[in-house]
Amino acid sequence: MRVLLLGAGGYLGRFVADRLLADPAVQLTALGRGDDADVRFDLSTGSPGALTRFLDAVHPGVVVNCAGAIRGTASELARHNTVATATLCESLRRSGCRARLVHLGCAAEYGPSQNGSSIAEDAVARPGGPYGVSKLAATELVLGSGLDAIVLRVFSPTGPGTPAGSPLGRLADSLRRAMQHGDSELKLSGLAVQRDFVDVRDVARAVHAATLSAAQGVVNIGTGHAVRLREAAMSLARISGFAGTLHELEAPTVPRQHPDGPVSTPYPDGCGAWQQADVRTARDRLGWRARIGLEESLADIWMEAACRM
Repeated sequence: MRVLLLGAGGYLGRFVADRLLADPAVQLTALGRGDDADVRFDLSTGSPGALTRFLDAVHPGVVVNCAGAIRGTASELARHNTVATATLCESLRRSGCRARLVHLGCAAEYGPSQNGSSIAEDAVARPGGPYGVSKLAATELVLGSGLDAIVLRVFSPTGPGTPAGSPLGRLADSLRRAMQHGDSELKLSGLAVQRDFVDVRDVARAVHAATLSAAQGVVNIGTGHAVRLREAAMSLARISGFAGTLHELEAPTVPRQHPDGPVSTPYPDGCGAWQQADVRTARDRLGWRARIGLEESLADIWMEAACRM
């Protein structure tokens, strides 16, 4: 099976590439903006015609799209997440390769949900910020493309390689600095948020399963269990050996534009205080479930943070 992977240099893409390369039946080609890509191509600025010619030359059976941006202005997010996906879908429609598309979406597309609920794929999506809006628009483009396509809506990925800007990445970095400086207490904010943390290696397994499946539409990828960030912080402190005290501060607010004027929210991802995936579709249609527990993910996060001490 020849697979074309877009975004192989990103956080999720690196682990997806490793998982696919471990399958001897897969011939993998990486396309992206970085020097480590097999072929240099920027989806956000490249033309559908150029990509179509490449698809016809390589003739992949599956295209996996891990490309995109998680930070930037609204216009930058729209270009890297929405316009790029439109280019990919148009190129696949024009191409004679008839490849299956596995597109990575995200839980930010859903927006806030009711505390204690599990979000199913048929939930009405109401993203609370420009990132979620740009990703939801990309998902709608994929679903309306007429292609053989599946969208994996990934909840909160974590584990090795977790970006420093993510909640768990920030926690690990704060602990590292506190231990380096010999601090006896650590002040943290926003710990009341509850998220469905899924290990990045489990996400890669889900992508691999989707390349082999005939399932279409949206499929949630999560654990089905929300964890309070405060609990994750305490576990990370124990794993790190931090002997000090954790003090929780009032969550800071982040300015956000609204038609009636600027408002503030303590949830910069636009997902509110609670998110938990309903993962029955992944189990039934992909034969997939999360295997790696949060403790193992946290231990791997701390191992990488400790190497910077």
